[in-house]
Amino acid sequence: MSTNQQSAKPRQHGPMGGPPGMRGGEKPKNFKGAVKMLLGYLSKYHIALVFVFIFAVSSTVFSIIGPKKMGLATQEIFEGIVSKFSGGSGIDFEAVKKILVLMLILYVISAICSYVQGFIMTHVSQKITYRFRKEISEKISRMPMNYFDTRSHGEVLSHITNDVDTLSQNLNQSVTSIITSVCTIIGVAIMMFSISWEMTIATLIVLPLSFMLLGGVMKKSQHFFKEQQEHLAKVNGQVEEIYGGLSIVKAFNGEKNAVEEFDKENTALYNTAWKSQFLSTMMMPIMSFIGNISYVIVAIMGGWIAIQGRINVGEIQSFIQYSRQFTQPVGQIAQVANMMQSMAAAAERVFEFLSEKEEPATIAKPKPVKGINGNVEFRNVKFGYNPEKIIIKDFSASFFDGQKVAIVGPTGAGKTTLVKLLMRFYDVNSGGIFVSGTNIKEFDRGEIRRQFGMVLQETWLFNGTIMENIRYGRENATDAEVIEAAKAAHVHHFVQTLPESYNMELNEESSNVSQGQKQLLTIARAILANPKILILDEATSSVDTRTEIQIQQAMENLMQNRTSFVIAHRLSTIKNSDVILVLDDGDIVEMGNHEELLSKNGFYTKLYN
Repeated sequence: MSTNQQSAKPRQHGPMGGPPGMRGGEKPKNFKGAVKMLLGYLSKYHIALVFVFIFAVSSTVFSIIGPKKMGLATQEIFEGIVSKFSGGSGIDFEAVKKILVLMLILYVISAICSYVQGFIMTHVSQKITYRFRKEISEKISRMPMNYFDTRSHGEVLSHITNDVDTLSQNLNQSVTSIITSVCTIIGVAIMMFSISWEMTIATLIVLPLSFMLLGGVMKKSQHFFKEQQEHLAKVNGQVEEIYGGLSIVKAFNGEKNAVEEFDKENTALYNTAWKSQFLSTMMMPIMSFIGNISYVIVAIMGGWIAIQGRINVGEIQSFIQYSRQFTQPVGQIAQVANMMQSMAAAAERVFEFLSEKEEPATIAKPKPVKGINGNVEFRNVKFGYNPEKIIIKDFSASFFDGQKVAIVGPTGAGKTTLVKLLMRFYDVNSGGIFVSGTNIKEFDRGEIRRQFGMVLQETWLFNGTIMENIRYGRENATDAEVIEAAKAAHVHHFVQTLPESYNMELNEESSNVSQGQKQLLTIARAILANPKILILDEATSSVDTRTEIQIQQAMENLMQNRTSFVIAHRLSTIKNSDVILVLDDGDIVEMGNHEELLSKNGFYTKLYN
């Protein structure tokens, strides 16, 4: 199937009273649920995570032993100095050397373990990132059209960029930080108790104060992180929308309004971002304050216990190091908690998108499309984008294989809606649409859509060569077949005048060819698809009169022995149609050929005149 997809500004209302626009980025509703689902994704990499845990614990253990050995070296130096003043041999540098070499080995092993666990965790987080982006990309192709009719492109893109990036970065840091922080707290507590239980108890007393302060900050910052992700999605959507239609904005001097709208959303993003980041940065000052209190307590108690002879200088030095180490992982856990707030907000947005209702692509026992013809029947069709507001009330009509069917009517009459129903972009509320005598709901969506060739009013070409863009209609087509399709669409001569002919690269917006030439290329793509049923929605609206005549000649040949539906405001393009449907407000008000409708002197005659 050749489709000419729209890339227009998001609508606040669908055609004919279609679905109302929805605000993007609703607040996450289930924090715990998002974390639980994320853990489900992580479970696939449980072996790698076991190794991450082992190496993280090993790195922490080896680093924790260091201060204890440093205390031994300090005590050796202290005793050597005291011995020197007492007439002894002085410092035993050989013993100090052995302790320092052992410390160096411990820290090197700790660094290697830390590197390995970081390498493995990065691999896991990137694998999950890859999986999320892949699932989002695949999900997009399974989503119903009404989802995209009610959301901006930027909001959808925000899921695959901002949300997944936030997940990836925070996941990579938070998992290892949690493991190392918890291990450090446990290990340091054990080492502190082994030195002095009195000083350890004194150090632990300040912990409730730190948890109370951090808990208050975390509770306050949580909703700011959620709002930050929401406003970021809105800003992205607005930027994509404005720059996508920059020429229109400039043509109507809309720069001021665009800047004002952007400033409004950007200000909202700024307000939530600085609050969330400010509260996040408060973690370390709070922990530094708690750490300083602990340091003062340890220094005073250590001196008092040392005077009593129950602890030596080296052990005091070790304990002070451990007390400093003890407050750091508490602060890290607080920071990780903040990262997890942001991560969970992003995760829930991703999971909400992945859980959106899909249009079923397949059914249990689909009818084969092989051998179907172009007979099409609309039987008592009723449809509304909103079930409470039916816009096509009771539509019935039959068309035979090879007929050229023109659909005319004023804007908003329901012309494009009929085509969307035929293509199953939307399903009817009641009644049925039959192709070759079979209800289209009995076919797989993808299979029935392959029987259609479609050219929409809004042209869509991707960044690639002209040859690749035309071949999009049928990917296994040869170069010769592509060229024949281009000739049929009267675009071959134009392509030959280009510097690289069919190998010329179209840029992202296809702005290096004219609007009329883009339309011709999309028509060539539809011709190459060689469909059973052809749909033209304002296909000649963007070309000049001479080119329109050429296209009509090409289309007349293409339409032979194919059922064709032509939607056009230019009535001159559908004079030769076998059947003309005249729509008004979702109803067929007249039906017949050109001469028959003119003789009635009714609604069609008014349109024609």
